Amino acid sequence: MLQVALAPCSPFTVSQDLMREAAALARALKVRLHTHLAENDHDVAYTREKFGCTPAEYAERLGWLGPDVWHAHCVKLDGPGIARFAATGTGVAHCPCSNMRLASGIAPVRAMVDAGVPVGLGVDGSASNDGAQMISEARQAMLLQRVGIALEPFGCDRGPAAMTARDALALATRGGARVLGREDIGTLEPGKCADLALFDQRTLGFAGGAVHDPLGALLLCATAEAAYTVVDGRVVVRQGRLTTFELEPVVEQHNALARQLVEAARAG
Repeated sequence: MLQVALAPCSPFTVSQDLMREAAALARALKVRLHTHLAENDHDVAYTREKFGCTPAEYAERLGWLGPDVWHAHCVKLDGPGIARFAATGTGVAHCPCSNMRLASGIAPVRAMVDAGVPVGLGVDGSASNDGAQMISEARQAMLLQRVGIALEPFGCDRGPAAMTARDALALATRGGARVLGREDIGTLEPGKCADLALFDQRTLGFAGGAVHDPLGALLLCATAEAAYTVVDGRVVVRQGRLTTFELEPVVEQHNALARQLVEAARAG
């Protein structure tokens, strides 16, 4: 239930020595590495100006490619960068809602997947994603790829075939497990962790769609909250309500802290 990783925020906010030493430490301790890479045009321009290379080339120089590494975003990963990620087994956490909110661009996920890059879904942080809802993230991943652009030499055309509902759900399940190097999660089968989410498709939002394609309806119909979730065999949500703690006091405290934060920002 606990996996440790070394995770500097980005290679552009810390020194080269810290990145190299973090990689060496992670490999000495046999833990994973994570950072944000090639998120937007600014990242690419900064890397080219300061280091004379692309973000992917910079990551490789620092020892930040390999099957024990995953990078968030990679919106601006180019063709050669995708090829290096695929050859080294380097993972990508695709964060479509954050990428759209920050106008970072459209990550070439179809090209990554076709090349063999491990790709999973992430929500980024609360500074750029107020929902942090994985079903919504999978839906946006699907829709965003359909309006994407071709990336040479992969030639991925936009349109419905660029990302199906099943493709997006694969990113959210098996893809995420592969990115994290986990073989005990990601699919429902004997011997794996009893992690699952159940959705009630008898509701109005799923009417019609769930009759002929329950899996597709999960992403194409109304975005739903889970009716039940089970984590490692333990029921965490039952009939839409958390079982592990009282939610209402936490929401009240959260709102109070949010007011303080906004008021302090206005006063400052």
